[in-house]
Amino acid sequence: MDYFIIAITTVAGLYFHWWLYVRIKRWMDRDLALSLAGQDEAKKAFMLQQLAHARVQKIKRRDLPQWLEAAEAGYCGR
Repeated sequence: MDYFIIAITTVAGLYFHWWLYVRIKRWMDRDLALSLAGQDEAKKAFMLQQLAHARVQKIKRRDLPQWLEAAEAGYCGR
C-alpha cells in the first residue's frame, strides 16, 4: 500500500510540474506577443490572433520571436 501512495503522489507531482511548465510557456508567449503590440488594443488583438496562427502552424518556440516580429511588420493598422 505504501508503494501505491508513493506512486500516486509521484505521478501527481510530475503532472503538476508538467502542467505548470506548459502554462508558463504559454504566458511567456502571450506576453511576448502583447509586448510587441504596445498600447494599441487593435494591435494587441491582432498579435494574439497571430500567436494562435503560430500555434496552428506549429512554429517552434525558438523561431517564435522572429515570426511574431514579421507578423507585426505586416500589421496595417486595421
